[in-house]
Amino acid sequence: MSKTTRLAIIGSGPSGYTAAIYASRAMLKPILFAGLESGGQLMWTSDVENFPGFKDGIAGPELMGTMRAQAERFGTQVIDDHITAIDFSARPFKMWTGLPDGVDMSVLKQGTPEEIAAVVAQVRQSEPAVVADAVIISTGATWIMLNVPGEKEFMGRGVSTCAVCDAAFFRDKATFVVGGGDSAMEDTLALTKFATSVTVIHRRDSFKASKIMQDRVINHPKVKVLWNSTIVEIKGEQKVMSLSISNTVDLSTQELPADGVFIAIGHRPATSLFHDVIVLDSVGYVVTRHSLSQLGLQAAADHINEKGLLEFPTMTSIAGVFAAGDVVDVRYKQAITAAGQGCEAALDAEKWLEDLE
Repeated sequence: MSKTTRLAIIGSGPSGYTAAIYASRAMLKPILFAGLESGGQLMWTSDVENFPGFKDGIAGPELMGTMRAQAERFGTQVIDDHITAIDFSARPFKMWTGLPDGVDMSVLKQGTPEEIAAVVAQVRQSEPAVVADAVIISTGATWIMLNVPGEKEFMGRGVSTCAVCDAAFFRDKATFVVGGGDSAMEDTLALTKFATSVTVIHRRDSFKASKIMQDRVINHPKVKVLWNSTIVEIKGEQKVMSLSISNTVDLSTQELPADGVFIAIGHRPATSLFHDVIVLDSVGYVVTRHSLSQLGLQAAADHINEKGLLEFPTMTSIAGVFAAGDVVDVRYKQAITAAGQGCEAALDAEKWLEDLE
């Protein structure tokens, strides 16, 4: 038999757990689906020093565990399972867990739209796991990775995806940044404040970042650029010690000593389930009424009330479905901003449910 709840939260991490804390304190008794790998990207971060309240920093997994425990303390039911199919066509909204025999989560994460649709259709033949009056989507985003040997093994031990978070741990170290966009330039400049050297590895012969960011990086005395280059292997023992790098033009290879490597080739929002269900932007981020994009501005303009205020800023294109955190955030992508959006989504959901009564 399906579970019923006033509010379901899809996804964990800072936004999902914060939404759960606020919703459970509002006596909504939310059900949160944390996934099989709960906690979001902070589970891969060794130390978090920029989250307020922890003067000595806190390990990412510990922070997520504490948030989860706090949500559970106030009555959130946390289920360590993935939502694999949804039906938002009418209220109450329906959500399913589980997959057909022989199918794993990689299909939903990396499959084609046709493959995903076929799996979802099979899943929806069974009874839904939960039906809810309102939903908060907090499925987050994942860094696009290199998929080279050593990358996964040394994550958190020299491999990082957030220089803003981890640069201070690489004081007087030799560091590398992979990428050519604004994010890579920002990571490079963040590292120059601490590292002895920063080498940018880019597969092309020019950056795609804004001109001003390129100039700052290229002209910085600590920065070197390896053009037309890719990492083929990250090597080490207990931590990163060297990188094997290939030149894409002459196919030569070299091995360089390294203390850290920062992957900055982009994000991929975890929204495969929501294609053709709610409005997403061209990259796949969920559009809400305060999304930092033209689509967000348009949605906001359509929902200004008689007092001149924006109604339910975190609501998606479907009434009663809200979104928060990195699944929405195209710019900041910080734990504290995700937590703040989770708070906003819970407060919006609470008010919207009250208005239904």
